[in-house]
Amino acid sequence: MKELIVVRHAKSSWDAPLRDKDRPLTSKGIQDAHLVSSYISNLIPKTFLVWSSTAKRASETAIIFAQNISFPVESIVFKEELYTFDEIKLERIIKSCPNEYENLILFGHNEAITNFVNKFGSVFIDNVSTSGFVNIIFDQNGWDSIEKGITKKVIFPRDLK
Repeated sequence: MKELIVVRHAKSSWDAPLRDKDRPLTSKGIQDAHLVSSYISNLIPKTFLVWSSTAKRASETAIIFAQNISFPVESIVFKEELYTFDEIKLERIIKSCPNEYENLILFGHNEAITNFVNKFGSVFIDNVSTSGFVNIIFDQNGWDSIEKGITKKVIFPRDLK
C-alpha cells in the first residue's frame, strides 16, 4: 500500500516583475499554508519522503509545512522536474518514487495537481486551491504500478475558516 499527499503551493504574488519560478508567497498565502499545515499534522503518516518543486512559492510552502508538522527542513528533496504544470510529467515523477518509501508528500503546481488527483483519486475536484491538501491511498505495493486510488482526505483553506 502507498500513500500520497499532494499539496498545491500557497498563494503567490504577481506584484514584482519576477520570473514565474521566483514568485514568493503573499501574506494570505503564508497564513493559509500555516492554517492547513497546522490542521493536518495529525493526518500525516509517521514516516514519509518529502519532495518539492524548486519554485520559490512551492519551496516556501514546503518549509512552512515542515515547521508545523515537525519534520526537518533539510529532509525536503527539492526537485527541478516538479516545476511542472503537466500531469503526465507529474505522474512520471511520482511513479519514480523508490518503493522503500510507503508515504510521499509532494509540493507542486496546478494544473498538474488537479488533473493528477482527478485521474488517480476517487473524488472529482474542480480545482485544488492554493494550499490545498489531497491525500490518496493506493492498494499497489510499487509506486511505478499505482492505479486508481481512494481519496482519503481533501482540505482547502476555505474549509478551515
